Amino acid sequence: MGKVAKGGKKVAAAPLAQKKSAKGTKTNPLFEKRPKNLRLGGDIQPKRDLTRYVKWPKYVRLQRAKRIMLMRLKVPPAIAQFNTTIDKSQAASLLRLLKKYQPETKKDKKQRLMEMAEAKKNGDESKTKKPTVLKFGLNHVTNLIEQKQAKLVVIAHDVDPIESVIFLPALCRKKEVPYCIIKGKARLGTLVHQKTATCVALTTVKQEDNAELGKLAESFKGMFNENVEVRRRWGGGIMGQKSQHVTQRKEKAIQIEQAKKLGLSIA
Repeated sequence: MGKVAKGGKKVAAAPLAQKKSAKGTKTNPLFEKRPKNLRLGGDIQPKRDLTRYVKWPKYVRLQRAKRIMLMRLKVPPAIAQFNTTIDKSQAASLLRLLKKYQPETKKDKKQRLMEMAEAKKNGDESKTKKPTVLKFGLNHVTNLIEQKQAKLVVIAHDVDPIESVIFLPALCRKKEVPYCIIKGKARLGTLVHQKTATCVALTTVKQEDNAELGKLAESFKGMFNENVEVRRRWGGGIMGQKSQHVTQRKEKAIQIEQAKKLGLSIA
């Protein structure tokens, strides 16, 4: 018990050297507490996100640097127009139409030629119409546009080098052939059984698809062929976050300086 002081107040009891443990709690030896030691030579360290410290492969670093460079530098309209692409719903309806006119695979072609040869051997040769399929290959599509045989031209936005297709939009406008720019050369490649395709063209379609093709061609003409703004708009010139803040501070300092000269106050 604590001693009572002269003033009648209780003085706190002296701390005991060793406190007696509460009622004997038994510990299970099977589930012994083993705290981790995360120092050198101790337990295995927990997994951490080291993305920022990874040395990425050279091709990854190059493509990232290229993307940033294209944002920073001013891009002329001839190249910047490839950033204006059709939206998701338009792309879906266009790809649905193009898929109907996929060229035959090597296996299918071999089978068709075998059947024709067999028929010729038996003496019942029949004239077969030329199948209506997608036309692909840069030189082939260019020739079709020049001859005004192409009814719709689809160009990929990520062709590398871009110089190989840079002339196509201007040629389509000159020959009054509807064209559009779609995201992904790989998407066009899958349509024609290739890894990638720079551009594809439709020359003829079946009777039932004429209305859909006309509708798409009309909307693409307004978006691309007759859109003067796309041909005049420069791209790039987007600075980084730090540079933007520096520019803003400079502009604010200039405004304050001008306001002082005029005797105004800016908050």
